[in-house]
Amino acid sequence: MGKIKSHQKLPTEWNKREILRDKGQFWTPSWVADAMVSYVAENTDLVFDPATGRGAFYEALLKLNIPKVSFFGADVDQEVLEDGIYNHKNCFVEKRDFIKNPPQRKFKAIVANPPYIRHHRIDEKTKTLLKQLSISITGDTIDGRAGYHIYFLIQALNLLEKNGKLAFIMPADTCEGKFAKNLWKWISEKFCIEGVITFDEGATPFPKVDTNAIVLLIKNSTPTEKLHWVKANQAYSTDLFNFISSNFKQQKYETLEIINRQLKEGIATGFSRPEQNHTRFKFHLNDFANVMRGIATGSNEFFFLTAQKVKELQIPKVFLKRAVGRTKDATESVLTVKNVEELEKENRPTYLLSINGHDKLPKSISNYLKIGEEMGLPGRSLIQQRKPWYKMEKREVPPLLFAYLGRRNIRFIKNEAGVLPLTGFLCVYPIYDDKDFIENLWKALNHPDTLENLKLVGKSYGSGAIKVEPGNLNRLPIPDHIVNLFDLKRPYKTNTGQLEIFR
Repeated sequence: MGKIKSHQKLPTEWNKREILRDKGQFWTPSWVADAMVSYVAENTDLVFDPATGRGAFYEALLKLNIPKVSFFGADVDQEVLEDGIYNHKNCFVEKRDFIKNPPQRKFKAIVANPPYIRHHRIDEKTKTLLKQLSISITGDTIDGRAGYHIYFLIQALNLLEKNGKLAFIMPADTCEGKFAKNLWKWISEKFCIEGVITFDEGATPFPKVDTNAIVLLIKNSTPTEKLHWVKANQAYSTDLFNFISSNFKQQKYETLEIINRQLKEGIATGFSRPEQNHTRFKFHLNDFANVMRGIATGSNEFFFLTAQKVKELQIPKVFLKRAVGRTKDATESVLTVKNVEELEKENRPTYLLSINGHDKLPKSISNYLKIGEEMGLPGRSLIQQRKPWYKMEKREVPPLLFAYLGRRNIRFIKNEAGVLPLTGFLCVYPIYDDKDFIENLWKALNHPDTLENLKLVGKSYGSGAIKVEPGNLNRLPIPDHIVNLFDLKRPYKTNTGQLEIFR
């Protein structure tokens, strides 16, 4: 295929995309759609899109102007299928649920931007169907936290002809979620992963959407040990199209970072993350601290109270613990008592109802618990596992907090206020209670060279946001020079006054 001319319709396209965004639909931008279609459209007479929407991929196919290549599209939304772009003789679209009623045939070219529906929005009946789908195709279940888009990918790969090609644009959690290990084991053993396209924050295909995008280019052929890993640094450049349409042969482009990456390393690291040498880091956070998630109340509106509410309900202080809930409530690198008092003045919740260990309850508490029962709290999934239902999770006050999901550079917060964190934070417990050690560890963790490594262990979202699970934060690499700079390996005192050597 020849080179494609630069796009001149950015403002018009942008307005169209914003209108679709209001409807909850996200149009794949032309510079990405062109590149994806150029990958699948070679050596085929039909391109299939199982989530065709307003036709971004069909528009890209028309632009390529390849003789005798038809288009078949499916979508559950009849309204989008009535768009005028589909009024061509070599185009057929139909209302069809690709998961529940897939076409009874295979395809040589499949391209899609599948619906992004997160697992907590999927009803139980559909979850059962998806579980059966995964078992029937992959031979195994996928973790229940996988979103709808993951099953679109599995279904599409199952309908890919021998030597057929698939191009999917997906959220980065496709390579980072709890389900990723089993998913990519199956894909890498059955298919050839030819290319993975990631995007710099300034080139994201879906601005203002809290997810990073990744494009997967997969062929139904013998797996290989390497793949082409690309980071696109500029939106609306034709470099991505020209690289893919050259069959990955041209390697030098101003707006692209291109790496011939080992498949094994890519799966271990996560394709949405940069290439990593996992042996080059000697130290990780779990050498210096232990990480736990914050307290999950099951109902913050009931258990997490403002000072005003505490006063109204006449709840004795013995049943309360100071707490912090939102990352927005801890915006600095140190959280002080004064900060918490300021939150209280703003009528932010700062008290956690904690009834544990009390046999006799005052009338004010009993009356409030009756309100919780009327709200149906004892039947909620998390709360119903507790006996009694109002029993609260226990945590020691952590010396350091970590912002679970955030865009700020400062992610590790010194907890001078002595508050308990809810699930907006992770608890970081240093292995020594020596004040100097805690201070030095806090500084080491907030050093830019350490924070840069968060992308190696976190799930990436839009606008530079990263979410890190407790187990992954434990594995955060801390560079050797940072460990030495902040003297983390020298002997430190415990509260008993005894010296302990770094273990």
